[in-house]
Amino acid sequence: MAGFSRHRGVAVSLVVASALTLTGCGVQAEADSGPRSAASTAASGGKAPRTYTVEQLAAAVGCTAEITLKALDYRQGECTSAGIPYVFLDFVTAEGQREWLDYAQMYGGLYLVGDRWALSAESKSFMQELSRKLGGKVEEHDPGGRRTTG
Repeated sequence: MAGFSRHRGVAVSLVVASALTLTGCGVQAEADSGPRSAASTAASGGKAPRTYTVEQLAAAVGCTAEITLKALDYRQGECTSAGIPYVFLDFVTAEGQREWLDYAQMYGGLYLVGDRWALSAESKSFMQELSRKLGGKVEEHDPGGRRTTG
């Protein structure tokens, strides 16, 4: 049973990505697509949270992500570090990110969510530790979509 839960977050992310692709969110984007910088917000005097790319998120956990999906409004990458599989996402817009997360919630899962980026992995304690480094908030939902953490 432990093997099942170990890969559950990755499986959930793949199911969500496939479903979004089938429902019209999977239009191919340019090869250099990724999140837009938050520099314009910071330049205007507000302190913007850092927006990370799939590659930067993967480097933070010690692996190199393979891009597995390039859609019009987000990219998804995956890698394994210390035997733990990770799924990373970067989004073009905050609205696109919220749509993806709202859809993913019905499948349950554990996510670290930041400004137009998210990652999924099994270890809640590791993601809480990573949130101190990268920012973001850990969100956990049971398979019915109910939030189980704050």
